[in-house]
Amino acid sequence: MLKGLLGKVGSLLRGGTRIDDDLLEQLEEALVEADVGVEMALGLVKELRQESRRQKLTDAGELRELLQAKVAAILHKAEVPIATSPETPAVFMVVGVNGVGKTTSIAKIAHWYKSNGCAVLLSAADTFRAAAIEQLETWANRVGCDFVKHQSGGDPGAVVYDSLQAAKARGIQVVIIDTAGRLHTQRSLMEELKKIWRVVERELGRPPDETLLVLDGTMGQNAISQAREFKNAVDVTGLMIAKLDGTAKGGAVLTIVEELGIPVKLLGVGERLEDLALFSADAMAANMLSA
Repeated sequence: MLKGLLGKVGSLLRGGTRIDDDLLEQLEEALVEADVGVEMALGLVKELRQESRRQKLTDAGELRELLQAKVAAILHKAEVPIATSPETPAVFMVVGVNGVGKTTSIAKIAHWYKSNGCAVLLSAADTFRAAAIEQLETWANRVGCDFVKHQSGGDPGAVVYDSLQAAKARGIQVVIIDTAGRLHTQRSLMEELKKIWRVVERELGRPPDETLLVLDGTMGQNAISQAREFKNAVDVTGLMIAKLDGTAKGGAVLTIVEELGIPVKLLGVGERLEDLALFSADAMAANMLSA
């Protein structure tokens, strides 16, 4: 279970603690430390100060309820169900930088669909890094799903084409495309993402049902710049936030939702294949403020 995604905020707002200016200043600092953007942190505390005076609140536990409602309201903007398609295969293109947990996230998504009775195919379109193909194939074998690969250094677009043809021939319901774990500053690789997107659109007559950007929940403000660059390069339809079980800096999610308007679809909440959760604004708001 996720706890304390806003660091010490939950501890500050325990019942029995008196609301005063010192507490509100500490709350402001704690929100910024948890990677809530400075402007948003100041705005939230200003609203809480005004609301607590208006309602004549004295106990920090009541302030916590107010903050949780405000956080949930922000996150509700991002609560969009994961896409389903009346046509098969449904196609997910998964993007993100190196080290964010992209390959593991793909395995979790594949496991989730397989557990729900869907035939799944993993497409090894990360031909940029030799080990990536082997890693993805290991996960495909472990999950028990189909797998399509080419040689390292090959054309990712050709891998995706062959994957879609195989999926149609085999009656596969879900295709998950791995892409090179690129830095968002590598323009040539970002152009490659656009090419893969076009291959899917050409072969299926529609773009990928989801283009999921995997972000490392421990990265804080750097995740925001990543999200902005990827959104500029391809039509990111949703976020998969990984490694949330290991961070007290989950506040960057609020800024991404507020500034960029990208829906959050999935959460990585542990190391096991089963540790995948569909995003819930109310549940995440409660977890952010848990002590």
